[in-house]
Amino acid sequence: MKLSTAVKRLRRARSSAGWRLAATASSALLSLAWTPSRLATTTWAGSSGRISEIAKFGSNPGALRMFVYAPPEPLPLRAPLIVVLHGCGQDAAGFAENAGWLALARRIGAALVLPEQVAANNRGRCFNWYQPADVKRGGGELLSIRQMVRTASKLFGSDPRRVFVAGLSAGGAMAVALLAAYPTVFAAGAVSAGMALGTATGSLQALARMRRADPGRSRTALADAVRRAAPVSQSRIWPRLSIWHGAGDRTVDPVNAEMLAAQWSAVNGLAPPPLADTEPAPGLRRRLWGTARRASVELWTLAEMGHGFPVDAKAPGGGRPGPWVLDAGVPAVTHIARFWGLSPSDSEALPRR
Repeated sequence: MKLSTAVKRLRRARSSAGWRLAATASSALLSLAWTPSRLATTTWAGSSGRISEIAKFGSNPGALRMFVYAPPEPLPLRAPLIVVLHGCGQDAAGFAENAGWLALARRIGAALVLPEQVAANNRGRCFNWYQPADVKRGGGELLSIRQMVRTASKLFGSDPRRVFVAGLSAGGAMAVALLAAYPTVFAAGAVSAGMALGTATGSLQALARMRRADPGRSRTALADAVRRAAPVSQSRIWPRLSIWHGAGDRTVDPVNAEMLAAQWSAVNGLAPPPLADTEPAPGLRRRLWGTARRASVELWTLAEMGHGFPVDAKAPGGGRPGPWVLDAGVPAVTHIARFWGLSPSDSEALPRR
């Protein structure tokens, strides 16, 4: 189905009383927007460790698959645990390998949790970030991932103070939902080409906000969406967040990254102007919100990058190109780990621009 054909069907459905047809058409359009003609599939095992599936990890109300990765060398006591959420049309192992997460795990001694969406839940294998039942604390896909974290933490003896989550696109939007719903579980997160929490509550609205963000929402409204998702007992300390977006993204409007930064800085009680606004390399902008003692939010904008996760194929452990993993000359995983406090700042790889 061509994109223009799906749009026409969606418009006809909206003009009639057929909302069921509208939902079907919009779901097909979301798949077209995020998914290629062939879904990327990867199985991964070798001398550098193994990705294994864990079949039983709880009630799994979201009907997701759970994979884990541990480096070949024994993990240190209370090692970090990182949840990596793939984007639409990707599989868990392929994204983790291409983006550089497996290399990071080997370098710092960390375990990975790799949730994977199935076609029965979403035909494009997108995490259902726009379905209220799946992004609510205590239910749906969100609870399935929380159960994976609990299972993996016991399996690897992970440090409960060093649990992190990162995601691309739909996985990035789901990562934001996890940070809001379980703020005491995660120390920090990272999102590439994602969306602010509360952006959409259905496939029709999701498609509209992907194409064009809603900059009319106030910082207060954005922050309230996070607070409503959190447990009542949540304190003022929220997980830190690293945000990445290509200015040339034609799948998810880059303004969505601005809204996500506004949402997360507002919920942390920070003023709109960033604490720092720098250009580490030509075409690469980094803004930082926080205090002198704690950096809470960072936003990286890559002027020439489209929709995807940035890697640097020439940097050791910097990742390699793949489906929606783009050689932008910037090893995002390295910078994210540094922001999270998992690697020393003097080991930061300089952007290749």
